[in-house]
Amino acid sequence: MAANFIKHVGKHGDRKVLVLYRQVPGEDHMCLVIYPEVLNASWQDTIQRVVESDVGQQADELADALHRSMLPDGRPILQTLHQERMIKKIRAGEVIMTPQQGASIRLDELNKMLNEMKLGSEAIKKMAENDASRGMVAPDVKRAAEADYKAQQVAAANPGMNLQAPLQAPAGGALSDRDIAANMVFQAKQMEQSARAMIAEAARMKKEAAVMDPNVVAKEAPKPEVAPAPKRGRPAKTSVAVDAE
Repeated sequence: MAANFIKHVGKHGDRKVLVLYRQVPGEDHMCLVIYPEVLNASWQDTIQRVVESDVGQQADELADALHRSMLPDGRPILQTLHQERMIKKIRAGEVIMTPQQGASIRLDELNKMLNEMKLGSEAIKKMAENDASRGMVAPDVKRAAEADYKAQQVAAANPGMNLQAPLQAPAGGALSDRDIAANMVFQAKQMEQSARAMIAEAARMKKEAAVMDPNVVAKEAPKPEVAPAPKRGRPAKTSVAVDAE
């Protein structure tokens, strides 16, 4: 930062202003300012030091720096300015920013430039991320996700199964085909063990039912009723009653 370059300083007509917020949320054409000339000398000096400090100059909005700073009496600057009704809302187009001698720009024009720069940087970042991934998921990540999904589907259909937790890639690395294959084999073995256990439990339940009542005959679940297929051939003639005239 050049020694004579100071942010947040401008003029409203012939009066010096310090811009606390360049834009008001929901009212982009308005801004919030204070007029240093109406403050007492100790407040002016304290606030000016905040403006010229590294914290003040690095802040996008002066209000952020004032919020963390105190007046000589120990009160927060921003909160006190608000309570004392020192903060004014005016049109950004009426404020001329004067960051240094011989340089000036309307605040609404400055806001437009800064907003476009911000959108541009975000667009560049997004394009870089898209270029890095080319809009595709890494093959190893995709295969691992598919394997986990299948295991979850099986577990949902068979609540009694105790499947291994989803395989996670090591920090800063990727899963190899060998890792994914080994995990799939392990899950398959678990499914087989669960299936054998369920068959054994079903046999035990049948024996217990037979002991309780030997006359009970195990029946399969009733099959859904299916409408009979229509018979081939010409439809049978039906009698139709006709009223006599």
